[in-house]
Amino acid sequence: MKDLITVIAKALVDHPDEVQVKAVEDERSITFELSVHPDDVGKVIGKQGRIAKALRTVVTSAAVKESKRVSVEIVS
Repeated sequence: MKDLITVIAKALVDHPDEVQVKAVEDERSITFELSVHPDDVGKVIGKQGRIAKALRTVVTSAAVKESKRVSVEIVS
């Protein structure tokens, strides 16, 4: 899951070497915190949040096998 987010984010940004994904696991959920270069935050979010929403949809679909809730947060 972490690798999936990393690959997608690196394809979107101008500074792929500064893409970092941190997993915060709880009893019922896993939250992935995506941090990118400050200039690339807009590219990851997209117009009206469309790219961020699509990224969250892909990750949620890939997480169906796990019994935990998965979310993605974009941190600057």
